Amino acid sequence: MRTTVEYKKIDYTTIVLYAAIVIFGWVNIYAACYNESHSAVFDFGVQHGRQLIWVFIAAFFALFIMFIEPRHISNLSYLIYGIAVFLLVLTLAVGKATNGGLSWIEVGSVKIQPSEFSKFATALALAKLVSGHDFDIKKKRSWWFIALLIGLPVGLIFLQHDVGSALVFLAFLIPFYRFGLTPLVFTVGIAAVVLFILSIAVTTKFWLIFALLVLIVLYLFVWIGRPTLKHYIYALVVFVGCTAFVISVDYMFGLLEEHQQNRVLVMLDPAHDPRGVGYNVTQSKIAIGSGGFSGKGFLRGTLTKANFVPEQETDFIFCTVGEEWGFVGGALLLLAYLWLLYRLVTMAERQASVFGKFYGYSVSAILFFHLVVNIGMVLGWMPVIGIPLPFFSYGGSSLLAFTVLLFIFIRQDASSTSLF
Repeated sequence: MRTTVEYKKIDYTTIVLYAAIVIFGWVNIYAACYNESHSAVFDFGVQHGRQLIWVFIAAFFALFIMFIEPRHISNLSYLIYGIAVFLLVLTLAVGKATNGGLSWIEVGSVKIQPSEFSKFATALALAKLVSGHDFDIKKKRSWWFIALLIGLPVGLIFLQHDVGSALVFLAFLIPFYRFGLTPLVFTVGIAAVVLFILSIAVTTKFWLIFALLVLIVLYLFVWIGRPTLKHYIYALVVFVGCTAFVISVDYMFGLLEEHQQNRVLVMLDPAHDPRGVGYNVTQSKIAIGSGGFSGKGFLRGTLTKANFVPEQETDFIFCTVGEEWGFVGGALLLLAYLWLLYRLVTMAERQASVFGKFYGYSVSAILFFHLVVNIGMVLGWMPVIGIPLPFFSYGGSSLLAFTVLLFIFIRQDASSTSLF
């Protein structure tokens, strides 16, 4: 059966939101890189000019995807995944080291970051797996395949020393909750992260362990009221496990590289590493705060122009928004992202196919993870792990990869028939 695009079915609201974010992103990249000697919009020798080229390339790919039948994308999912994994392996062999990471392949004067493309490739492969007739989320066999599809690119990206990009793959666990995964896994994961951070923050582990004991006692005698032997056994196992985890945190933390430790410590204490990661975060917050309610105005950001914030056109692009456009500009940008996420979840829910539904939730989860972590690290609420703001930060690979990720789903949603 042939699938055709019904133009009335295309979610134009999502496309408009995408275009608005991309355009506003380019405007802020121009502001962050502005130099009077290179102020021309079409100056392709500087960053804003090169980003404009990638904007047109991304637009071409978006249009091209809209003419591909979704069944072809579905049928080629594993092949696309295999190509992405091959590129990650190739990066380890011939990649160029940048900022301590081996994440880039140079093709002439163009640099490509394969880890960005591996995100939508993994989303396609997982959607294909979940849509299979023999998939059952309750079976261990299914989870072995899930672990393989997620773990292979994660392992290769870790070998490239790109921890930030590797952590993004945790977002793929979110769609599985829509398909029957117990919330216990998510709860345990969040609890482990919180306990890890608290174990680093407190100087005396005894008080943290004592607080855990108090919480467990309150749970048994206040929440449950009349605990049984089974409840006591579960409580004991949880307490012993948490205690062992707290005691071992110092050892696990010591396994991280020094710059990774500093990123966590700066989140807990901004004064830590004042000339390194702490400097980036501190200057970013100063820049955002200096913008006030309505901002200083386009190209009038004094801290932006003086390059006080390193990476202000990439990972810290939001500080440029805060300084020049103020609270109003930052709030409108975040509202645009939230509206986009709302549209994506709505589109995912209305998919008739398992493939489309899972892929839609994967797109939403990846964008949500990037948004929360990027804004969080710029504001000093999260460790600086170096991931871009979707469709907004400078970088051709990220813009193109996010565009392909999104428009594959828009094309799926616009299909006139369900094929999966």
